[in-house]
Amino acid sequence: MIHQKRRQELLSRIEDNALVIVCTNSELQRNADVTFPFRPDSSFWYLTGFMEPDAIAVFSKNNYSIFLRPKDKTKEIWNGKRLGVDAAPEALLANNAYSIEEFSEQLETLIDDESVLYYDNNSTNILAQDIASADNIKTLLPHLSEMRLLKDEIEIKNMQTSADLAAAAHTQAMTKVKPGMFEYEIAALFDAEFKRNNSTHAYTPIVAGGANACVLHYIENNEALEDGDLLLIDAGCETVGYASDITRTFPINGRFSEAQKQIYSIVLDAQKAAIDCLKPGGPVNHAHETACETITKGLTELGIISEDLPLNEFYMHNTGHWLGLDVHDCGQYKLNDEHRQFEPGMVMTVEPGIYIRKNDKIDPKYWNIGIRIEDDVLITESGNTVLTHSLVKEIDDIEHLMNGSL
Repeated sequence: MIHQKRRQELLSRIEDNALVIVCTNSELQRNADVTFPFRPDSSFWYLTGFMEPDAIAVFSKNNYSIFLRPKDKTKEIWNGKRLGVDAAPEALLANNAYSIEEFSEQLETLIDDESVLYYDNNSTNILAQDIASADNIKTLLPHLSEMRLLKDEIEIKNMQTSADLAAAAHTQAMTKVKPGMFEYEIAALFDAEFKRNNSTHAYTPIVAGGANACVLHYIENNEALEDGDLLLIDAGCETVGYASDITRTFPINGRFSEAQKQIYSIVLDAQKAAIDCLKPGGPVNHAHETACETITKGLTELGIISEDLPLNEFYMHNTGHWLGLDVHDCGQYKLNDEHRQFEPGMVMTVEPGIYIRKNDKIDPKYWNIGIRIEDDVLITESGNTVLTHSLVKEIDDIEHLMNGSL
């Protein structure tokens, strides 16, 4: 029922004679006859709730038609059950259902001279690619992304579940890590925790020890973890389609060095100050500006930032992004060239960081310290709620947890 309401809401935002076409993904070949695990297109899933590949939904104010794979006894023996054409109308609340092989033929009957066609295809489904070249086609994404930007109660519940599962996996990593282990052994803890809860990774995890933490998108996850180094883990869960996105940085041996504490404290202060900016009516860019000011002040006091080494040598990414069905979710950050304001129902990550690579102009005690702290924050009527609050991030709490006293 929720998907039907979303279709109705979308149609209320566009012309009365609009016809909307949305596609889901096809299975992608990995090698030979092996495919990657299937995931539906986010917008298609949002509007239909249908999880099978190679499907197309076509709907207007008066009709909803779904095109999908037909039943096939032999293929179902090998690859699993299909919903099929006959069962689709009742299961998906559609007026009509057709084999995907009939799409081109049936589409002509659904489009009339008065139709205003809306279409966006971010999927890997090639069956509808030629629609993009049709005359007078309009883009669906601006309307749909505004809907997806504001999460309803069901979405928030799913995102809280995703956040809790990811937090539990990060907690395991903090309690299990020891010098001499490998990054992939810690990554395996996340694999197990997510699979045990019928979930998966929201993105390829980053498990970066020592200098690897200064590589923003490090995903090799195959090196040894050294005594005295920090471990940065950026890993999020996806459950019921919704993502969480968490980063924590902690000492492999369970104790921060003084230099590590200094840098970590700056990042944590920047994150707390940025989170305070997330409230209804606040401009979305304020959190990043606040984090930059805090980091600049802290690194300047330590003698790390100078004329030769400005802030972007150590902090070179934004402080947050929208979160939802996609880990970098859709939604504009500006409206009419002005930074938009936060509204209740938006969810944004807050993830400042400092990355200090080897440099003869910097005290060697700071070399190869890479720290990022990331939480997922829901904007509420009265301020915000940190969905990932169950995962520790204070220095004392991390050390107590890692040494068995929390």
